[in-house]
Amino acid sequence: MAPQNKSQATRPTLAATIIALNEERDLPRCLESLRFVDEIVLVDSGSTDRTVEIAKKMGAKVVLEPWRGYGAQKNFAMQQTRSDWVLNVDADEVITDALREEILREIASKQAAAGYAVARKTFYMGRWIKHGGWYPNYVTRLVDRSKGEWTEPNVHEELSVHGDLKKLANPMLHYTFSDIADQVRTNMRYAKQGALDLKTRGTDASYFRLLAKPLGKFCETYFLKLGCLDGLAGFIISINAAHSMFLKYAYLL
Repeated sequence: MAPQNKSQATRPTLAATIIALNEERDLPRCLESLRFVDEIVLVDSGSTDRTVEIAKKMGAKVVLEPWRGYGAQKNFAMQQTRSDWVLNVDADEVITDALREEILREIASKQAAAGYAVARKTFYMGRWIKHGGWYPNYVTRLVDRSKGEWTEPNVHEELSVHGDLKKLANPMLHYTFSDIADQVRTNMRYAKQGALDLKTRGTDASYFRLLAKPLGKFCETYFLKLGCLDGLAGFIISINAAHSMFLKYAYLL
């Protein structure tokens, strides 16, 4: 974490929050990139690997909390912070030097927005993915602590900002699935949660949606969003996107 100095004392303080479960592979790289913040809060929901040990060793405040759901867990993490601003990151994400400087400059500005969205640049199957909806994939992650909270659906939570929202120019790095099997397992988990959200919203289950939605998702990611330009990785991403959509409506049905 950032050392105390005169310039730091004159700017708004910044916390980073991470929700974690068995993240020992990616966590050290993430925490190393967060040394500039004033506090790091990691909320762990029952890791059985070295996640908690690594976090404590690298200076993070660790809070043990049973799983509440993605949005609820992130809201809980934000409540554990004391700083003026909160930056949420996943354990497989990295804040680059350029993004770090931009963040510090923005929160110290007299024209600071209420919140900021940042693009994620994702590494998958040995390459940086540039299309298919994966880049630039803007996610809102930085907020004035008093002006935002996370929505709490079963999956695909969002940081809701009360005020103006700006996009940061520099992306953060995202080291996603370790392999194709990891992506498929994640799709299965998200599809079940997505089906619960559809049911809550009163979406009707039908064979038509079961057939049409996956086909539409593949065409969207591979053709309309140019996933075809990312080679084999782009094709696999699009197939997996369609598979995830199929599973979601199959679970609903």
